[in-house]
Amino acid sequence: MILLVSPATSAATNGNSVTVQRWAGILRALGHEVDVAERYRGGEYAALVALHARKSEAAIRAFHAEHPAAPVVVALTGTDLYPDLAAAGVDPAVLRIASRLIVLQPHGLRQLDITLRARATVMVQSMSSIPRGRPRPGVFEVAVLANLRAVKDPSRAAAATRMLPERSRIRVSHAGAGLEPELVERARSETRDNPKYEWLGALDRADALSVLARSQLLLVTSKHEGGANVISEALAAGVPVLSSAIAGSQGLLGDDYPGYFAVGDTAGLAELMFAAEVDRGGFYGALWDRCDRLRTTIDPRRERDAWASLLNELSVPVVE
Repeated sequence: MILLVSPATSAATNGNSVTVQRWAGILRALGHEVDVAERYRGGEYAALVALHARKSEAAIRAFHAEHPAAPVVVALTGTDLYPDLAAAGVDPAVLRIASRLIVLQPHGLRQLDITLRARATVMVQSMSSIPRGRPRPGVFEVAVLANLRAVKDPSRAAAATRMLPERSRIRVSHAGAGLEPELVERARSETRDNPKYEWLGALDRADALSVLARSQLLLVTSKHEGGANVISEALAAGVPVLSSAIAGSQGLLGDDYPGYFAVGDTAGLAELMFAAEVDRGGFYGALWDRCDRLRTTIDPRRERDAWASLLNELSVPVVE
């Protein structure tokens, strides 16, 4: 039995929860029994997989105390890795417990010293193909799938739409839970007063993916990401991406990807959005082509094989 621990509940729609549910499915398909929990509750387990080093610290310590010989795999999220491990509050002792570390994109390895890097593996999050939806008529829809948290810089998209030419047909559809009151009030105000922006609130996963699948662009405005699951979803849906120039996105899309803007650069974002809208054969085509070529990186078979290899290295037994 593998214990899979995450601070996100199974009912949540954030990226961590999506990751945990996908990993549980992969591990079960590989022949393992899996118990998904938010904390350690005791029990007989062959291994621990913990998402988030800092938030799962208590579970990691408790598991290791009761199962000192069992392997521990710790997946490092964006709020673990950035701006760096120390600033994020990750206890080095917790990392020393880990038999293996997981990062969700190659640039995550740069945040680790040589000792930690030797125990780390890159595991890009996978996604099966998502059928394209029917575009909304008369508009160029841009999807934002991000909860209203400061690290996501969720007000940036609305601010950028206010800098677009009046003739622009861009409409931003923003799905995400309102987690910080000030940001919620700002999103409500923009929805009321800005015809180019609408905050849809928290949507279930199927509805959020429907918004993405019908859109012409996905927008990622975050200050930090460990390797956003939503980028894998956009690649699976054939939706080009514009992203802040952060390591978490650059590790997935490539350093020379053409769709980056500086973190917090409202004018730069507005310029890229408008270029994508009006230059369909040039700039937009370049975005689409790069994202299409990246679809092989999110093949579910690659993630499954990565897990199979990792668990084999750790000699984690399968169910007989």
